[in-house]
Amino acid sequence: MENWIASLLRLVLWLFLAALGLVFVASLFTVVALLAALWGLRALWARLTGQPVAPWVMRVNPGAGWNKVFRAGDRWQPAARSPRGQSSSRELADVTDVQAKEP
Repeated sequence: MENWIASLLRLVLWLFLAALGLVFVASLFTVVALLAALWGLRALWARLTGQPVAPWVMRVNPGAGWNKVFRAGDRWQPAARSPRGQSSSRELADVTDVQAKEP
């Protein structure tokens, strides 16, 4: 009896998941069909008004994010040193000498 119930539950679960998958696939096809219809209307309108039919493109430059972060490092460069390689007098005045103590 338990084996029969387990088989029935497995079948019901399989049917439920199959139906869920079919609904998901149908919704994806619906979205694609709507986008295609929208693009077709857009292309038809462009033809009727005498404009060139332009494709939809993603204007995303993958390197733009890298360049933005890479160039941001220029703002955080250390202060410029004098031509002789020494710090300015103001930087030296900010230094405090400390005597180390034995523990």
